[in-house]
Amino acid sequence: MKDKILGTLYGQAIGDAMGMPSELWPRQKVQQFFGYITKFLDGPESNIVAKNFQKGQFTDDTSQALVILDALFETDFSPNRTVIARRLIEWGEQHHAFEEEIFGPTSKAALYGIKNQQDVQQITDKAETNGAAMRISPIGLLFPTSKLAELVDYVREITIVTHSSDIALAGAATVAGAVCAAKEDFSWDEMMQYAFQAHDMGLALGAPTYSASIKARLKAGLQLAKKYEDDEEAFLQAVYDVIGSGVLLSESVPAALTIAYYSREVKQCAVLCANLGGDTDTIGAMATAVCGARTGCNAIPAELIEQIDACNAHDLQMYGAKINHYLERK
Repeated sequence: MKDKILGTLYGQAIGDAMGMPSELWPRQKVQQFFGYITKFLDGPESNIVAKNFQKGQFTDDTSQALVILDALFETDFSPNRTVIARRLIEWGEQHHAFEEEIFGPTSKAALYGIKNQQDVQQITDKAETNGAAMRISPIGLLFPTSKLAELVDYVREITIVTHSSDIALAGAATVAGAVCAAKEDFSWDEMMQYAFQAHDMGLALGAPTYSASIKARLKAGLQLAKKYEDDEEAFLQAVYDVIGSGVLLSESVPAALTIAYYSREVKQCAVLCANLGGDTDTIGAMATAVCGARTGCNAIPAELIEQIDACNAHDLQMYGAKINHYLERK
């Protein structure tokens, strides 16, 4: 189990860091500037989002996933909305996330309101962006697949701090569900079916929106993965054109799981996500977390693990050990 835990954590970090340099650039611009990304790169000075990052560094996606874990460590894995909000606000203040547009729009507005003791439900109920889904992957490790309802309720308690819409809860539940099934070595098709079940449970718990369906788009994405199984370039272009790669949950979550399903291992998945265009770091973080949960850490190339450890201050081994200790106590 420890190997699966570390596979998820390092998988998320690798996909995040690989996708960082091309973050929020159109696919054509990514191709023109980079050619084809195959390794960790510095954030280009011309990318206003990525320019302050150096090669191998992960972004707010993985950092916030670790903030959520810190909040759970503080409360012995009993989700506490006040503690989660406080931890996210503290992280945001430390990294100037409110001023420098590091937070996504929904998280920023919600946390700013909480910070100023305001009722933020009107903000969180309308959430359509992927801030909650991008930081949820490790939560899929905490439950066996036999306890899907408990997993989705747990995801809701974490997600609802900043995102309480149906699409947000569905998106976060889909990602967590995929990780949960992956760690138990479900086949890839079985993993997707389990993620669909998690999606439906999450969708029923949130405030209604008129967003496009994550589930429907993921089903379409899986068909694209099969259609273009021997043509990576055509596959990526089809995902970009048909599924989308923007910051909306209805694009980024199905794109991430589609690419995970297609690649099935961390390095190729990270490379594909980095070259997709759009919200590459977030899509990479979600997709490669699922791949890492499925393959385990020992299947990830050692040089990628070493670069993540060398380039980031967070000790992922420590986070993995704490999760493992919790699971051994359960």
